[in-house]
Amino acid sequence: MAISGCTSVPLKEGGTLTSYSNLGAPKGKFSKKRLYVDGQGLAAVKTASIVPTTFSFSAASRIKSQADRSLVSNALDRALCVALSDRYQMVPAGQPADLTVRSVVTDIVPTNKTMAGVATVVTVGSSFALPVSVPRLPYGLGGLAVEAEAADNSGTQRAAMVWARGANSIQNSPRVSEVGDAYGLATKFAGDFSKMLITGKEPKGLDLDLSLPSRQRVQSWLGGKPKYAACDAFGRSPGLVGAVASKYGAPPQWTEKKPKPSVTH
Repeated sequence: MAISGCTSVPLKEGGTLTSYSNLGAPKGKFSKKRLYVDGQGLAAVKTASIVPTTFSFSAASRIKSQADRSLVSNALDRALCVALSDRYQMVPAGQPADLTVRSVVTDIVPTNKTMAGVATVVTVGSSFALPVSVPRLPYGLGGLAVEAEAADNSGTQRAAMVWARGANSIQNSPRVSEVGDAYGLATKFAGDFSKMLITGKEPKGLDLDLSLPSRQRVQSWLGGKPKYAACDAFGRSPGLVGAVASKYGAPPQWTEKKPKPSVTH
């Protein structure tokens, strides 16, 4: 059911990785991906930094608003920073680190705001009349494609991922914004890539993570102070307010907290 009502987003090479030759064959059901990870090379890593996510020219041209593009990139980087904090000490971009992570949005399918609004009315309205709400209408769904790599301080690629995923009627709540789906999918990508970096292994089985989140992840999700100050560069999570807003279709910019300006010494 989840797959039948979804947007198809092809895997897309953006030409920003130092190498694509290490990547394996495409895999995955919900998220399509090509992967490479050097577990031995990652074993000694203690510090990591995140270069703010950028958009390829073609992806940027599909979302005209810089503010909307920033919503997606900040959501991706924040989720990545918080997740990697479980394993590494996170340092600000530009400072020396054992590992530097770079991500580029290579494609984005805008969410149809009108259809998202209609879907919200139908879904929320049904919840008052039925024991469970009906699935989201499978029209106007958005999608996202990202490629990323992690390189050590010598510039050697230690992990890479080319990733694509479309929103579906079951798992993605409609939000009245062109980047409503991409905003949520950005955190899905961050979860997939961070898990590979933390474990040093390619994920196996379904695209589902049933592990319990760490205490610091829960605190950050609730909008609290992150484990490392470097993650504040990407803003703090809207937490419960954002979750409620998502249920009622509110655009993510209504609840998104602005990143704190970086301090240079």
